[in-house]
Amino acid sequence: MKIKIIALGKIKEQFLRDGINEFLKRLTPYCSVEIIELPPIEIKDENLISKVLDEEGQMILSHIKPDSYVITLEIQGKQLSSEEFASKINEINVSGVNDLVFVIGSSCGLSSIVSQRADFKLSISKMTFLHQFARLLIIEQIYRAFKILKGETYHK
Repeated sequence: MKIKIIALGKIKEQFLRDGINEFLKRLTPYCSVEIIELPPIEIKDENLISKVLDEEGQMILSHIKPDSYVITLEIQGKQLSSEEFASKINEINVSGVNDLVFVIGSSCGLSSIVSQRADFKLSISKMTFLHQFARLLIIEQIYRAFKILKGETYHK
C-alpha cells in the first residue's frame, strides 16, 4: 500500500521534524509513505478565507488520483480508537485500494471541495492542537495501526 500525506505548510519545529522522520523510518517495512508539502496561501483579508481555501483545495486535488482513497482530517470528522483506525486501514487495503491519501488542511481549515472528495472524514480529537502536530499524530497512528494489524507489541 502506498500512503500519501498532503499537508499545507512546512514543519518549522525541529522536534516535530525529528518525530515525523522517526515514524517514517519505522513505517518502511509496512508501506511506502510520501509527504507532499504545499505552500499555504497567505490570507490578507479575513473576508477572503473561503476563496483562499478553495485555491488551496485545487492545489490539493491536483495531487490526488481519481482511484485514491482519501481521508481528510477534519474537526467534524469521525473519531476512532487506534484499533478502529487500524481496522479502517485494513479494510481499505483488502478492498484493493493501492493509494491511500490523508489530507491535512491549513490552520484556517479545509476547502469544501476537498471535503466533498473525501471517502472518509477523520477527527484526531475533540481537543485543539497546534496545527503542525496533526502530521506527527497521524503518522504515529498509521505506524500504530500497522503494528496492531501485525500483532506486534508497540500498541498497549
